[in-house]
Amino acid sequence: MRGIRIGSAFGIPIKLDLTFLIVLPLFAWLIGADVGQLAVVVNDLFGSAIDAGPLTTGSMQWVLGAAAAIGLFVCVLLHEFGHSLVAMRFGYEIDSITLWLFGGVASFAEMPEDWKQELWIAIAGPIVSVALGVLSYLVFLVLPTSLDPVKFVVGYLALTNVVLAVFNMLPGFPMDGGRVLRALLARTRPHARATQIAAEVGKVFAFLLAIFGLFTNLFLIALAFFIYIGASSEAQQTVMKAAFQDVTVKDVMTPREDLDVVSENTSVAELLERMFTERHTGYPVMQNGRLVGMVTLDDARTVKEVERDAYRVGDVMSNELTTISPDADAMTAIEEMQRNDVGRLPVVDDAGEVVGLISRSDLVTAFNIIQSRGTLSSITPSDRSSLPNAR
Repeated sequence: MRGIRIGSAFGIPIKLDLTFLIVLPLFAWLIGADVGQLAVVVNDLFGSAIDAGPLTTGSMQWVLGAAAAIGLFVCVLLHEFGHSLVAMRFGYEIDSITLWLFGGVASFAEMPEDWKQELWIAIAGPIVSVALGVLSYLVFLVLPTSLDPVKFVVGYLALTNVVLAVFNMLPGFPMDGGRVLRALLARTRPHARATQIAAEVGKVFAFLLAIFGLFTNLFLIALAFFIYIGASSEAQQTVMKAAFQDVTVKDVMTPREDLDVVSENTSVAELLERMFTERHTGYPVMQNGRLVGMVTLDDARTVKEVERDAYRVGDVMSNELTTISPDADAMTAIEEMQRNDVGRLPVVDDAGEVVGLISRSDLVTAFNIIQSRGTLSSITPSDRSSLPNAR
């Protein structure tokens, strides 16, 4: 997840997504507008006697709303650190923690497949939230009535942290509770199968949450959509990872001898003609046997139609290349394509020589073969041509 980096802790970058800059003032306004009612809830729940009158006078309610919203997102950040620090203890790398529209998310470089490790990582966040709730409650108890504004904020955080922990433990994969469910399922099942079951449960939960949101809060509908998409995406990713186990880039790539290339001097008009006839949307650009760039359909489209005979591939190609080794895992190629937002990667050996090209279409073809045959025995030319936009 992309975002604006604001700092780091324990070696983990902390980022703010642009949606956070919208949701923080929204939460501050919602809390501030409801300070009086929230004070009554805190009093009823904790048996306190906070005077709501002064809290809603002048600008005080908006100050309290901002303080409570900021405090809530700090607690969400600590919740994500709970996940992250336990994961780091098990040897996993954390790319970043990002605060965004629906709270926070810790981005793992690799997700755990050991069910015990995933169980501990998943429950660490809710444990931190409960601990923060208890700590806030203890502070709430010792604060004098002369500090009612502070007492209100602390009481609010005590309540919301426990609610956050309980909500996160609901079985809405990929929420914490859904990950706990997957970990328990994986005790007796393959990880991919456990993920599929947890994802289906998560989709049902998302559907029910959306129905509930229709009658209560539209924000829950958006959250349900996120859960549904997240469950589908992670299930698909896990199935692909299982399918591509022990499959390398060399097994899937288009080898050098079968590779269609263009030169820097090829006109953009000729390039588009070749794309049309050969059904490719990207080519390696070679000059004197050396890879000098990649050119795609999007690159060619930047040139006006009347100027395409005059412009050359060298004028529009990208020379900032992301390459991959033929011995790398096929899943590594998928991750590199997603990370760099490209559709193909030149395959370069240890000597720096181009030995092939791997594209999304190559990977999709290989995945379809593995799914239908159960193994990647070979990829024939007919397999490659069965999909549009090959390479």
